[in-house]
Amino acid sequence: MGIRKAKVEDWEQISLLINQLDYPDTEPFIKEKVEKLLMDPNEELLVLEEDQSVIALISVHFIPQLAVKGDFARISYFAVDKDIRSKGVGRRIEEYCTDLAIKRNCDRIEVHCHSRRKDAHRFYMRQGFTESPKIFY
Repeated sequence: MGIRKAKVEDWEQISLLINQLDYPDTEPFIKEKVEKLLMDPNEELLVLEEDQSVIALISVHFIPQLAVKGDFARISYFAVDKDIRSKGVGRRIEEYCTDLAIKRNCDRIEVHCHSRRKDAHRFYMRQGFTESPKIFY
């Protein structure tokens, strides 16, 4: 089982994982999105593969900051196959991304997580994240 940079060819398996996050019908456009993210120098789209199947993914954006010394990383999508959750896979890929963020001079990581994802909230709290509820759209 290994973490690696996603490839365009992973798009179908990525789409299946994204569907498990309640984002249906991504098939028509997700290949194009994967291609775009892979070309962005401030993005890491990573997958965790086991037996030639993608079982987890994480999309992390590295955002330079103007007024503070450190930059920050933002996890925008993070999915572990529903059949293998709570087995350490999420922790492994999140810790890998934390190491990447440190190497990229980030002094914090943020993640947006829908209020209905109670299990995900517990995961992030176990990983040391704290809640900061003020976000405006």
